[in-house]
Amino acid sequence: MLRRLQRWLFGQTDDPVVTEEQWQRVEAGLPFFSYLPADARPRLRALALEFLDQKTFHGAHELVLTDDMLLNIALQACLPIYSTGLEAYRDWVGVVIYAGDFVISREEMDEDGVVHAYDAPVLGEAWPDGPVIVSWQPNERADGLNVVIHEFAHKLDMCNGQADGFPPLPADMHRADWARIFTAAYEDFCHRVDHDLPHAIDAYAAENPAEFFAVMSEAFFETPRKLRAAYPAAYAQLKRLYGLDPAAGANRRPGGDSKLTET
Repeated sequence: MLRRLQRWLFGQTDDPVVTEEQWQRVEAGLPFFSYLPADARPRLRALALEFLDQKTFHGAHELVLTDDMLLNIALQACLPIYSTGLEAYRDWVGVVIYAGDFVISREEMDEDGVVHAYDAPVLGEAWPDGPVIVSWQPNERADGLNVVIHEFAHKLDMCNGQADGFPPLPADMHRADWARIFTAAYEDFCHRVDHDLPHAIDAYAAENPAEFFAVMSEAFFETPRKLRAAYPAAYAQLKRLYGLDPAAGANRRPGGDSKLTET
């Protein structure tokens, strides 16, 4: 199957060979997809195939990429641009996939001006005008943590400059509303983390507004009812940005994301 999909990607055949059975198998491995309305599936699948056609994929350290892996990542990558389309991803082409955590060398200057070099283990990285790097997570759980959605939310955020938690907004959304709502939500979240209070999303979101937006985006798709309960105004902004309402689908699914406990 991989060779047939590759032949399509490289223009050697007119139509991608992706059966309905394969789509369903890949989507079944993404449990939060059950929150999406049935009429969203055709658009997401079409976006995923277009994404695969436009981007180049590399398996790091000789990781062998399969069709299911490519479709899995492409479907998730297209969630943040479900409403806007692939134009938001136009300025870069590469996706690098690691089999697990990987290490990136970093430098950091302390308050005395001394630069310290260190190696940081990470799950993903999005570079402005460069590739997206993600680790392959074969057993996806709807637990609010999703490295693919996280990194591609960063890519969307970078469409208007450096990642800062303020992505390009549709014409019918107001920048002042976004700034006011997300600033209030971020300040509340940081207060909760700093004082060891219950919080609905991963504590990494307190790093800065860009990480807050990316982690909020993970939770929006994976644990939408928890996010809506904790930050209803921010959830409403994300619903307008992404053109989807996963919490409504979670309400229709018995249990939804309610079995997940707060951290």
